[in-house]
Formats: sequence, C-alpha cells, structure tokens
Amino acid sequence: MSGEEEENAAELKIGDEFLKAKCLMNCEVSLILEHKYEQLQQTSDDPTNSVSQVFEKSLQYVKRFSRYKNPDAVRQVRDLLHQIVILTYIRILARYQLAEFELCVLGNLCPETVEEAIAMVPSIKTRGRAQDDEAIEKMLNDLSLIKKFE
Repeated sequence: MSGEEEENAAELKIGDEFLKAKCLMNCEVSLILEHKYEQLQQTSDDPTNSVSQVFEKSLQYVKRFSRYKNPDAVRQVRDLLHQIVILTYIRILARYQLAEFELCVLGNLCPETVEEAIAMVPSIKTRGRAQDDEAIEKMLNDLSLIKKFE
C-alpha cells in the first residue's frame, strides 16, 4: 500500500500483496506442521535434535488454537467458506466469495452469532458486496454443523 493509504481490515484495505496472498487457517497450518514433524522424526537418529524450539512452539500454538482437528473437516470448512452465496443476490444470479483474509478469520475464530461475525470481519457487512444477516446466519450454521460432526 502507498504511504498515504491507511490499512483498515474492517474495509478490507489490507494491501494488494496481502489480498493476493494465500492465507491459511490455524487448522491447516497444524496439519502441515504435523506432517513435517513426522518427516523430521523419521529421518533423524536423535528425534530431540531434529526440531527447533520455534518449530515446536509454532506447532503447539496452532494445535491449541485450531478449531477443527479432523483433516476432512478442515477441507469442508475451506470449501464452504469459498462458496458462500449472498442470499439477497440469488434472485439476480450474483455470486460472492470471501476474500482469503475473511475466510481465515472466520475459520480460525468460529463466531457463533451474526453480531460476532460482523465484529470480527466487518468487511462482510460494509463493502459493496455486503451479505445480509440471513446469509451470514446460514454460513455460521453450516460451519457449526461441520464442527459438531468432526
């Protein structure tokens, strides 16, 4: 972003580089780090020496704050959040997808109410493609079903 533009996540002004970046939810990072940890354990003669303290602390962090533990549930959450359709615009065949940033915040924090979702990700309500409360409620219900059956 240029020096004059101020970043504001509520309006999804987070810089072009970040908007174009692939974001990962904590649960996705956890799966990647667990896989890497297993690889390191298999290739090292001394398992205690093969993993740095930073790596272990990072793995502990994402495990602790991962809302989804099952790899299939992780995939379902990402798929669901990528395919959110605005109920208000269905009649005119408009389709809406969350930005990566929005997807990851919702996937990591798992808001339970429309108010929480809007407080955590104001851009889903404030930008020109804002969802109505009914669409947000449906999305939250779908996410909670995935979590419930995980």
